[in-house]
Amino acid sequence: MLPFSTIEEAATFMGRNLTVAETLWFNYSAKKSDYYLYCHNILFLFLIFSVVPLPLVLVEMMRSLGFDKYKIQPKVSLTLSEMFQCYKDVMRMFVLVVGPLQLVSYPSIKMIRIRTGLPLPSLWEIVAQLAVYFMIEDYTNYWIHRFLHGKWGYEKIHRVHHEYTAPIAFAAPYAHWLEVLILGIPSFLGPAIAPGHMITFWLWIALRQIEAIETHSGYDFPWTPTRFIPFYGGADYHDYHHYVGGQSQSNFASVFTYCDYIYGTDKGYRYHKKVLKKLKEGSKVDGAQNGGSYHYPTQDLKSE
Repeated sequence: MLPFSTIEEAATFMGRNLTVAETLWFNYSAKKSDYYLYCHNILFLFLIFSVVPLPLVLVEMMRSLGFDKYKIQPKVSLTLSEMFQCYKDVMRMFVLVVGPLQLVSYPSIKMIRIRTGLPLPSLWEIVAQLAVYFMIEDYTNYWIHRFLHGKWGYEKIHRVHHEYTAPIAFAAPYAHWLEVLILGIPSFLGPAIAPGHMITFWLWIALRQIEAIETHSGYDFPWTPTRFIPFYGGADYHDYHHYVGGQSQSNFASVFTYCDYIYGTDKGYRYHKKVLKKLKEGSKVDGAQNGGSYHYPTQDLKSE
């Protein structure tokens, strides 16, 4: 709750007029408690889990209209009923674990001093903090993910997430309840180390989930804007991790690829792509000679 009754009081405190964004924030948040504002995350996560995957569901239903060529594992096809079942499983976890976790974790937000007042952070501050959050989450998630692919971690916890060997958008948060709790730690570390404004925190939670949905989409679209982000893994990179499955010791990164490169856990993927490239080049030659066509064979190749 803001310690000002009017916009004039806020302007006097800051020694300047409020920006348009700050005026909107004042009008919305002035009489709302910090706890109420923090709990917006529950609504945001529900909307993201429910709405963001829908275009990809439509794409899956319209593969025959030309989208099939972008499917990373084209031999795998799920019905609408199967995808909806995945959504129901995710929502069950949301109601039983994610939502309650958000409700009880507010003291930690107060402890690290996520602020809700004025002035609002600048765009540069928001972008810089989000970059830090992504880097910290990616590094810590990498090591937790590697642990979860050990014998005990995989059999007891992580195997649930790998039930989808060809991931779909709804399956991004599909996991064992303990994995949901464990992977909340990397997401919290960034804001704990570099605390910012509640708006930045909202954006972080939203963008991290949207990114997870994108990397679990099962489609490698050439127009995806994330292609221009340096060291970004993307759907094709993470899809290989699911494709290899429980035996996978490759592509542990959640967002970027640098950890896998540094620690040598992307060798299987790089070999896989090299073989595919040779097959593609050979198929193009055969196709030109015989009038045939090349079909991307990702679903037929595995390399540990």
